[in-house]
Amino acid sequence: MKKYLIFTSFLFSSALYYSCISLDSDIKQIDVTEVQEFSDKLDEVSGMTYVNDTLWVIQDNGNPNKLYQVTTDGKLLREVKLNGVKNNDWEALTSDEEGNVYIGDFGNNNNKRKNLAIYKINRVDLKKETIDSIQKIEFYYEDQEDFPPKKDELFYDCESFLYKDGYFYLFTKNRSKDFDGTTHIYKIPNEIGEHKAILLNKYVTCDKFTTCAITDVAISPDEDKVVLLSNKRMWIFSDFVEDNFTKGSLKEVQFNSFTQREGVTFKDNDILLISDEKTKKVGGKIYEYKIQE
Repeated sequence: MKKYLIFTSFLFSSALYYSCISLDSDIKQIDVTEVQEFSDKLDEVSGMTYVNDTLWVIQDNGNPNKLYQVTTDGKLLREVKLNGVKNNDWEALTSDEEGNVYIGDFGNNNNKRKNLAIYKINRVDLKKETIDSIQKIEFYYEDQEDFPPKKDELFYDCESFLYKDGYFYLFTKNRSKDFDGTTHIYKIPNEIGEHKAILLNKYVTCDKFTTCAITDVAISPDEDKVVLLSNKRMWIFSDFVEDNFTKGSLKEVQFNSFTQREGVTFKDNDILLISDEKTKKVGGKIYEYKIQE
C-alpha cells in the first residue's frame, strides 16, 4: 500500500511554495540493495545519470576532469577526458531525451562563486576517449546580491539538477546558519550563453542538515516522478503538473543506514540507482531501490 505523508503548504508571494513534513516516527524506514563497490578510482562519486542503457558518473572538486562509464553493478568500463573545462566542483549529472549528458559545475560551499556553469556533452562524443568540443551554459542566481551572503542566507550551494522540456531545474543545498531545510528551486534554459537562474519556488524538507540537505535529484523517464536525495532520506513526488514538482503527491522514506549519499538516477520508471562517497572505508558503493506503490 502506498503511504503518503500529509503536509501543509502556503504561498510565499505569488510564486514561492513551502511545505512541512512529519516527524521521523511517521517516515517509512527502508533498506536498499547493495549492488557492488565502485572501482578504487571512484571514491568520490558526486553525480550520475543513466542514459541509453549505460551509467555515467563524475567526481567532485580535486578529481580529474573526466566522465566515467560504469556498469550498473559498479564495473568501470571507460574514462573520458574532457579538455578545455576545469573541475571547479562538479556535483551533478543529468541527461536529455536525445542522450546528451550535462555536468553541473556549481558546487559552491562558500556561496561566493561567480563562475557557475553547466557543460553539455553531445551523445555522439561519448564514444571518444577525449572530448574537445564542450558547450558551456553559464548562469547566476537572480536573488544573490552578496558573494558570500550573510551566514543566515547561504542558500546558493547546489549539488542537484534535472532536465525537463528544454530547461534545467536546480535544487540548492542550504548551508545557512540555523538550517531549516529550505531548498531553493531555480529554472535555467538549456541554451548556450549566460542566463539568470529564475527562482520558481522553495521546499522545506526538515531541520537537520545531515539528514535533510539535498544532495541530488532525478526525474523518471516518463517524467511522472521526481526524487530528492539526502544522506538519510528521499522525497519521492508524483502526479505533479508541468514543473510544479513539489506540489505532487509525496512519499517520504528514510534509509536504515547513514552514509554520504551523493548520487541518484532512474534506471527505469520505478528503479533507482543510488551512490555514496567512500568516507573512512564506508560507502563508495552503488545501490538499488524499487519504488513501492
